Amino acid sequence: MPARSRLLAPPFALLLGLALCAALAAADPPEPASRLLLVPDRVFDGAAESARSGWAVLVEGERIAAVGPRAELAGRAAGVTVVELPGTTLLPGLIEGHAHVLLHPYDETSWNDQVLREPEALRVARATVHLRRTLEAGFTTVRDLGTEGAGAADAGLRDAVAAGIVPGPRLLVANRALVATGSYGPKGFAPAFAVPQGAEEADGPDLARAVRGQIGQGADWVKVYADYRWGARGEARPTYSLEELRTVVATAASAGRPVAAHAATAAAILRAVEAGVETIEHGDEATPEALDAMAREGVWLCPTLAASEAMARYRGWNGQAPEPERLAAKRAAFRAALAAAVPICAGSDAGVFAHGDNVRELELMAAWGMSAPAVLRAATSGNARMLHLEGEIGTIAPGLVADLVAVAGDPTADLAALRAVRLVLQAGRIVVDRR
Repeated sequence: MPARSRLLAPPFALLLGLALCAALAAADPPEPASRLLLVPDRVFDGAAESARSGWAVLVEGERIAAVGPRAELAGRAAGVTVVELPGTTLLPGLIEGHAHVLLHPYDETSWNDQVLREPEALRVARATVHLRRTLEAGFTTVRDLGTEGAGAADAGLRDAVAAGIVPGPRLLVANRALVATGSYGPKGFAPAFAVPQGAEEADGPDLARAVRGQIGQGADWVKVYADYRWGARGEARPTYSLEELRTVVATAASAGRPVAAHAATAAAILRAVEAGVETIEHGDEATPEALDAMAREGVWLCPTLAASEAMARYRGWNGQAPEPERLAAKRAAFRAALAAAVPICAGSDAGVFAHGDNVRELELMAAWGMSAPAVLRAATSGNARMLHLEGEIGTIAPGLVADLVAVAGDPTADLAALRAVRLVLQAGRIVVDRR
């Protein structure tokens, strides 16, 4: 989905300009070489079961011109800059399916304090660092699913990256997200105070206006909280009715925007699937009925395993047995989703934990039941399909955008190789070089 520009209100435009001007000189991307021949030990194209040894990739301008055995590409090497990448695997730029670039780890500052106490200019400035670290980790595209109290700042960041003002992955953004009145947070304040919320409250017929308003402010996706922890004992319970969710989906669809639903409970998942959402975020309490519905309708699960693990550690778990009950339930739900053939998105909920450590999600997906090649496909070609960008990114094939990452070793055998990034290309430009 193409990035969309919008007219920023003058105060926020000034804040964004001040936050980014210090990074301006260093962030100017280098000019792309007209033709590059990348020569790694092997190529994983994002779709195959294994990497292909002895292959190379020819890049012309912003796009991939050819991929195949080195000998076959040698005849096209005239006038080409050869980039030798010994000991590496070249793969498509990784895609993060669920992040919050305007948040930072909760063991640094609580979510409540980030929403209520941190100035928007500070959050934008910190987000530029998050974007750079994510790109340096080999992630060239990110779906950001909510600003968590920072208004429409995500659209400005998206446009700043697209304009080359700051380094970072391509962003698809969801604005403030939508929550039912009274269901979200921050909470715990006297009723007399109207406390700013981490998302936009809207209900009933007003949902159509809210969806249109967020799209008007630059949202590429619409995110809705189909449930949240607002039960009588603090448990997750559904928020929106089926009719309300249908209003969100229909309004978004009329503007060509897909809908992502935060949903942990089976009841909320079933309502969201019936309403027509495209992705379920979290899915912690998914039942066989809910998973079967997702598989039948082709609705993606974005499990956010790394965020769940991070929260368990923040609560005191040391990473050893016994595993906390909530984390064990999450593991069981993920494995059940795999068994039910639910399409799996690779999305970590980065922001709950450190940006740049996004690979942790991929490591957990493998530890909890997926093969390394399946995880890599989820983080490349799979996420590209989920984002409706499969004709642009996600695989190494002629005509696609040259978003590429080279890592030391073979991640199809050991995903730890993803932590050894040697080179990152973004639209044909070398933006990270650690050779």
